Amino acid sequence: MFRVHLRSVFRPEVRKVGHALILAERRIYKTTTHVPPELEQIMDSDTFEKSRLYQLDKSTFSFWSGLYSVVESTFILLFGGIPYLWRLSGRFCGSAGFGPEYEITQSLVFLLLATLYSALTGLPWSIYNTFVIEEKHGFNHQTLEFFMKDTIKKFIVTQCILLPVSSLLLYIIKIGGDYFFIYAWLFTLVVSLVLVTIYADYIAPLFDKFTPLPEGKLKQEIEVMAKNIDFPLTKVYVVEGSKRSSHSNAYFYGFFKNKRIVLFDTLLEDYSVLNKDKQEEPGVEPRNDGEGDSEEIRAKVKNKKQGCKNEEVLAVLGHELGHWKLGHTIKNIIISQINSFLCFFLFAVLIGQRVLFAAFGFYDTQPTLIGLLIIFQFIFSPYNEVLSFCLTVLSRRFEFQADAFAKKLGMAKDLYSALIKLNKDNLGFPVSDWLFSTWHYSHPPLLERLQALKATKRD
Repeated sequence: MFRVHLRSVFRPEVRKVGHALILAERRIYKTTTHVPPELEQIMDSDTFEKSRLYQLDKSTFSFWSGLYSVVESTFILLFGGIPYLWRLSGRFCGSAGFGPEYEITQSLVFLLLATLYSALTGLPWSIYNTFVIEEKHGFNHQTLEFFMKDTIKKFIVTQCILLPVSSLLLYIIKIGGDYFFIYAWLFTLVVSLVLVTIYADYIAPLFDKFTPLPEGKLKQEIEVMAKNIDFPLTKVYVVEGSKRSSHSNAYFYGFFKNKRIVLFDTLLEDYSVLNKDKQEEPGVEPRNDGEGDSEEIRAKVKNKKQGCKNEEVLAVLGHELGHWKLGHTIKNIIISQINSFLCFFLFAVLIGQRVLFAAFGFYDTQPTLIGLLIIFQFIFSPYNEVLSFCLTVLSRRFEFQADAFAKKLGMAKDLYSALIKLNKDNLGFPVSDWLFSTWHYSHPPLLERLQALKATKRD
């Protein structure tokens, strides 16, 4: 958890190998201008072209923003940006009457200044992504005023969490003795579980409106499905995601016997405000080419409404609840905590190496926060890349298993059509460079998921 916070300070989390992969992926977007034969029954040419142009713009943005981050991080290291900011934090503390012995106070000032710098330098990129790329392709629903208020609110909420947690972690490391890494790990474990527990109830509502799903057929069917698989459902919410974007999502949260399901309004065809007063556009007559149910699939592809029908929403939830039933959530938590413990243990081994501090411009002092920054963010960088790839591979496996779970519930056909609709609504491009996909995609490509479902989608 703390490692994520440190990474946000100077944003060096750019995979240098990723630039070559991005260029390879861009070649796919540029050269694949016609719907491949294997996709003709699930995607029309108009949607294919829109998704191609959207992904092309996103890859261009990703390349240049990533390149900027690499250059920025390099300059920060070459010109001593980190020790300079530490000294500046010390001067601020000194002017307030806090001497060098108040290391934790200085560390908090350092974090505040660093995250402020990161927020300001990242703001132009965020504005461009939202109001140029997302706006151009019809996803953005925010005004500039709403965006800026939201950004400021996010920064304030982040500081309200980051600074107290960081101060307690640094204090535990200071007083923990030889086994401080155990206490630090236990502390971050407790904080992570608390944040997961309270996020949707107390933090997320600060930014989005959550309302209970109205009584009706959909809610009844969700409750029946949850009961059938012993999912301890207590509440179902709809979040007003449409005020930000037309992208859709669904998730569940909570521990033990108190679990909730959250549906984005953009996921629900009958609920999304984006469908209100929307005129049906004339569709193209589906071609009957003798390929089984091609007419049915093409009719679904031509659906002009945002979101999914109730049966498809249930299928999507069947997939999501499959992650719970199959223990994927617990497995991810266990993997995360094993990794966290290992990182704190290695930090305890390396923190006494003065040469690490000297390499980053700290010759006379070895602040604990700087040690965390150096070791977790820079020294562990190769390890983090390998771990990230392994987790991506595992995530893809979990996605196939969750699809198979929904299939066992008899939802293969509805999940099949839902995946096509969601891909269309989010302008996902179904063709990808295999190496880029393997390295970056935590979800299997659309065609692979559809092929796994196809055998029983008529059941």
